[in-house]
Parts: sequence; structure tokens; C-alpha cells
Amino acid sequence: MATRSLWRARAKFLAATIAVAGGAGAAAIATSDDPSKTLKLCTAVPVRLFRDCVTAASIAFDYEYSLWGLAEGSDERLRIKHEVHLRSARKVQELCFKNGGIYIKLGQHIGQLEYLVPPEYVQTMRESMLNKCPESSYDQVCEVIKKELGETPDKIFSKFDPVPIASASLAQVHVAHLHDGEKVAVKVQHTHMTDTAAADRTTVELVVNTLHWLFPSFDYRWLIDEIRESLPKELDFIVEAKNSEKCLDNFRKLSPHIAPYVYAPKVYWSLSTTKLLTMEYMDGAPITDVKTIRRLGLNPHEVSKLVSQTFAEMMFRHGFVHCDPHAANLLVRPLPSSRKSILGKRKPQLIVLDHGLYKELDFETRFNYASLWKALIFADANAIKENSVKLGAGEDLYALFAGILTMRPWNRVVDPAVDHLVIQGDDGDRSELQMYASQYFPQISELLRRLPRVILLMLKTNDCLRAVNNSLWQGSSLETFMIIGKISSEAVIEAKLSQKKSLLLWLNIWLDEILLEVRLLGMHVALWLLRLRQSFVLAKMKRHHSLGYSFIA
Repeated sequence: MATRSLWRARAKFLAATIAVAGGAGAAAIATSDDPSKTLKLCTAVPVRLFRDCVTAASIAFDYEYSLWGLAEGSDERLRIKHEVHLRSARKVQELCFKNGGIYIKLGQHIGQLEYLVPPEYVQTMRESMLNKCPESSYDQVCEVIKKELGETPDKIFSKFDPVPIASASLAQVHVAHLHDGEKVAVKVQHTHMTDTAAADRTTVELVVNTLHWLFPSFDYRWLIDEIRESLPKELDFIVEAKNSEKCLDNFRKLSPHIAPYVYAPKVYWSLSTTKLLTMEYMDGAPITDVKTIRRLGLNPHEVSKLVSQTFAEMMFRHGFVHCDPHAANLLVRPLPSSRKSILGKRKPQLIVLDHGLYKELDFETRFNYASLWKALIFADANAIKENSVKLGAGEDLYALFAGILTMRPWNRVVDPAVDHLVIQGDDGDRSELQMYASQYFPQISELLRRLPRVILLMLKTNDCLRAVNNSLWQGSSLETFMIIGKISSEAVIEAKLSQKKSLLLWLNIWLDEILLEVRLLGMHVALWLLRLRQSFVLAKMKRHHSLGYSFIA
């Protein structure tokens, strides 16, 4: 009976979306200035939409049928659920690859939600969505280069490798050499993106609007506006090139103390267009490849701190933020000017790639966001509420907003313990967070609808950075939160200083600076004591283990 009603709901969804798609398509062709392009769009949308519906129905039926009659919490249910998660993750992966474009970007984001999405989905998406996406053929690449630059790759470059070193959702990258011997990376937009981008936008809009019509609590219509605004910018590689130069310029002017440790590839403007980007070739370790990072003489923990510092500077000082810092977009190498320390380690330099998606935070948003993170780090409940409300969360959902930002329940967010935001990374933490996510899904949907889109992209950036730091630390780190606390607090003080000055304001800021230093000193002492206690516990465990082994021997 339950299965029948489930299929009826899916059939209703399928019929409704196809009906809406058909009617919209006919109207679009009739009124379009370019009927042939619109016809191509209208033939692509139903196919992609049909795949969406079939995949969704198949996954829903698999969960309902496979778990039917199994006792909640039983070993058998857990085993079967794991198998269904794996099958469903592969179905989502297949859908993303078949549809391409925006769908691959959505798959990439799923791969960052380590503490909200079942690990089977996270692992499947991470293994395939970052730089192993479907590739354009070499003939298609040649077609794009000739159309953009007027000649084929063999005429423009002395060498051009026809096999891409990476392929992502919107483009793929080839290694080439200029005629002067310079090694470059050539980013070529997938030929299908011009047509499928419009189809993807239309398909996502239809699916989201239909789901909201059928299930009013599922309100992700804000996603449509975000895709409509951001995708054209990401498809214009000239915008990406300008963003990369502005990013480095901001570090030189606003954060000179860290500028040498952050790098973006040099752009070859004469060989770059809206669909083709030629850059300096960068040789470095993927940001989550801990073995290679150590082999280069770098400390993964120092790399993690540099990542946190870099993006904290962007968010709280620059107000110009790279919003897609997943693992495939970050490399690390030894700082070219650095030498090995006594311990044989070198200083890291972070290489930031793919500058297509940036967001600018105005002064008020940047100030409130920095104030919120300062309050989160120092467990200031009143300031958390005040700044969450200012950012649009509302008086009823500010605690949920704080929980989403930190991935911790409210009682941990306001816990005065120095490590209150640290996630241990064990199964208990994962289960707790996934339980909260399922329990408060309607409230999460409402919160995402309320928040300004720029804050939604800050959430996405946080998800990406959390995944990177978890890989480098094998869990979250107190030092990462201390860096965020320090930079956000300094940014708040600097913002206050930029306002109208008075003796009272100056005294207030001076007290804020003293209080900040005292708090940070307290956190450093607490961190040292925490590490000392962990060392004693570890030493004790090793001693017991060796005694037990001796007794057995």
C-alpha cells in the first residue's frame, strides 16, 4: 500500500513537470526571437527533465522497498541502508554525468557536505566530481580554439597535449607550450555549455517550482535566482581572469603580511577569450593529498592554517570572496623564496585556481558577518543572536543559522569550553549532525529562503573549506577556529576605526583590543593544556598496550 502511494506521488510529480515543460516549451518557441535555438532548448529540457524524474523515483522506490519491514536500528537495516545509499549515490552520479554542466556543480557541492549527507554520497561525489568529469573530444577542443583565436592549437602553440589533465563541469584543462618554451595551462570551455546551460537553468527551475507546488515546505526557489545570476559569469573566462588579478591585488594592498603565501596563475591575455583561458602552468600538490604535501617538506597542519587564514582575510577584510574553494581548485607548493627549517620543513604557498565564482560583501554585510563569527568563536550568545538577525536569519531561526555555520548543535555553540566548536569526526558526531539535518529540514529550507544570496554562498564556501581542513587535520581543528576568531575580531575593530572617530569610540576600541588579546591568550593556554592532556592519555594508552603485549608474549 505504501509502495503504491509512493508511486502515485512520483507519477503525479512526473506528469506535472512534463505538462509544465511541454506548455512552457510551446509558448517559448512561438514567442522567441531565435526559434531554432529555442527549439534546441525545448528538445533538450524534456530529456533532462525525464532523467531527473526517473532517477528521483528510482531512488525513492529503492529506499521504500529495500527498508520495508526492517526494524529501526537493527544490524540488518543498517547493512541494507548502506547498500541503498551506495546504489543511490551512483544513480545521482550517473545523472550528473549524463546531464553535465550545473548538475556536476551540484554533485561537487554534495561532496563537501561531509557531516550532513551520508558518507556513501560524499565519497562517491568526491571521487568523481572534482576533476574526473566527462571530457570534450580533441576535435571539439580544436573547434573552440579555432573559433576563439582563429587558428588550430598546433599553429598557436609549439606543443599541445590533446589529453586533458583535468575536466570539470564547465571546462577542461590542457597542458601546452608557447613558442618561447613557456609551459602553460589552457582552459577550454566545453562546446555543449552554450546550449546546455540554458537547458539546465530551465530544467532546475521547472523541478524546483514543481516540487514547491507539490510540497510547499520544499522551497528552494532562491536557487533559481542564484543560478541565473552566477552561471553567465562563470561561463565568461574574461571575468574569471579579472577576478584572479583582483584577488591577488587585494592581498597585496589589504593583507600584505600574507600576500607572498597566496598565489594565482598569471594570465596570458592575448591568448584568452570568453571561452578560452591561457594561464601559467602551476605545479603543486592537491590540497587534500597529505602524502605528497609531506613529501614536499610541508606540514599539513600549517597548510590548513594558511587555507583558513587566506579565506578569512577574503571574507572579513577584502569583502571579495572566492566561493568555490573545493579540493580541485586549491594547490600547495613550497614558498619559492623559503628555505628548510631546522626540522627540514618549508613554508607553504597556496595556489588558488578557478576564479569564476566570486561574491562581493558590502561594508555592512562584511561587518555583521565578521561580528557573527567573532561571537561564535567566543560563545557570545547575545551577539550571535544580534548579528544573525541583522544578516536575515530572524529571531526564530538564529540558533539554527549558528548551527549550520559551525555544524554544531546550539548547546555546543554557546558552550564556554575552548574547544566547543571542534568536531571530533567520529561516528557519533556524524550521526548527531545527520539527525539534526533530517529533523529540522523544513526550518533549514525556510532559513535558506530568508538569507541573502551572498550569505548562502558564504555557507557554500564554509562547506568547501570545512571539507579541505577535515582532510588535512583528519577532523576539525581548534587552531582553525582561533585563526577565524582573530581575523574576524580584528576586522570588526578596523571597521569601527574607519567610522567617525571620537574619544569614547577610541577608548571602546582600545578595550576591545585588550579583551581580544586576553581571550586569544586564554585560548592558546587552553590549547596547550588540551594537547598536554591528550599526550598523557596517548602515552598511557601506549603503555597499557605494550604491557598487555608483554603479558601475552
